Amino acid sequence: MNNRQVFDQVSDMEKRIGELYEQLGDLKNELGELLEENHRLAMENHHLRNRLDGSTTEESREYGEKKRGADIPGEGYDNLARLYEEGFHICNIQFGSPRQDQDCIFCLQFLNKTK
Repeated sequence: MNNRQVFDQVSDMEKRIGELYEQLGDLKNELGELLEENHRLAMENHHLRNRLDGSTTEESREYGEKKRGADIPGEGYDNLARLYEEGFHICNIQFGSPRQDQDCIFCLQFLNKTK
């Protein structure tokens, strides 16, 4: 094999690796979207089951107890707190996007500030 053939093979392999890398990136994006949708649907399913059963989670009970004992500014606060409990960001950084089963310090700071 001469140098030109080796160079052509390496160039061809580099092109195929680039295409595979691009396909991998596309699959990664699709997987991320599917995971977000799955999380959103699981949260929605959980809340719908709670409504159908008439039961509430322990967090909802705790929130209700806090709500009765605290001076809450109004309906807007209740709506934001409900959105946060349902798994969505209420902070100005990621407002409306689903949380990934983690507390957001910005959202929590906002909730504590409005009390």
